[in-house]
Parts: sequence; structure tokens; C-alpha cells
Amino acid sequence: MPADRVTSGIDAFREAALSCSIPAAVELIGEKWAFLILRGALNGLQHFEEFQAGLGIARNILSDRLGKLVAGGILERSADPSDRRKVVYSLTAKGEGLLPVVLALRQWGEDWGHGTANVVLADRRDGKPVRRMCVQAHDGRELKLEDLTWVDAGGEAVSVASGLKTAAE
Repeated sequence: MPADRVTSGIDAFREAALSCSIPAAVELIGEKWAFLILRGALNGLQHFEEFQAGLGIARNILSDRLGKLVAGGILERSADPSDRRKVVYSLTAKGEGLLPVVLALRQWGEDWGHGTANVVLADRRDGKPVRRMCVQAHDGRELKLEDLTWVDAGGEAVSVASGLKTAAE
């Protein structure tokens, strides 16, 4: 492979990476305790004491991570209506939008030997387990990495690294 093609492929990757949303998302929720707090909130934890007892996290770390999740718009902090001295942390729509991310990470951990599922997430309506997370085409077909390509807003295939294939190749 010519050196100029490698350089242009890396340049294209770097340019695409600069506008990628992953670094900002990881900065907000990519740290262990932030993710575990998110998991707790998705499972109904609301009070500082519940998070601390449920996660076994130090108070100062919990306070810091809750503050970051509130500042990032993942959680909302409000007074507890039943006891104005207490604070309730609740998920925002942005926080609820992370449910598929948490489920996919759990599924990955189970698949690759990092824990087992002694409880599974089920549909409240019928009690049946939810389907596994996967990447799907617009018509519902399950897609693997080799089935994917990057396209621009006009639908034209774009190569963002020398190793990736485009539909034209």
C-alpha cells in the first residue's frame, strides 16, 4: 500500500474523529462510578444514601459524580416532596436515552465472561425477556461489522481509514 494512501486514510480518520460524539460522551459517563450511578438510577435509586449503600461508593466520590451527571444533563436534582431536607436524583430524557448503552455493555460483559445474568430485563407487560441488543439495518436485518460502511449526508460512501472498505471498493 503506498505511503500517501496510508497518510490520506489516517488524515480522513483524524478529520472524522474530530467531529465524533464518542469522546464527549465518554468524558461524561465513561468512568466506572458514573456508569454504576447511571445503572442505579435506571433501576430506581433516587437518594444519595441509596446510591451510597447500593454501590459501596465513598461519599466524596459519589457527590462529585452526581454533580457531574447533573451538570451533564443526565440526572436532575430536586427536593424530595415528602421530605424537603432530602434530595431526589432522577433521570432526564437524556439519561433515559442511555438505557440501550447500559444494556449493550451488560450484554457484552456477559458474552465475554465478565459476569453472569441471574436476573434479566423483561417487558413489564408480559414478563418476557427483552431482545438482545444488536445493530440493525433500516429493514430490521441484524448487521455485523463487515456489513457496515460510513456514508456522508448525501449517502455517498466515505472511507475514514485506510483499512475500511467503502461500498465503491
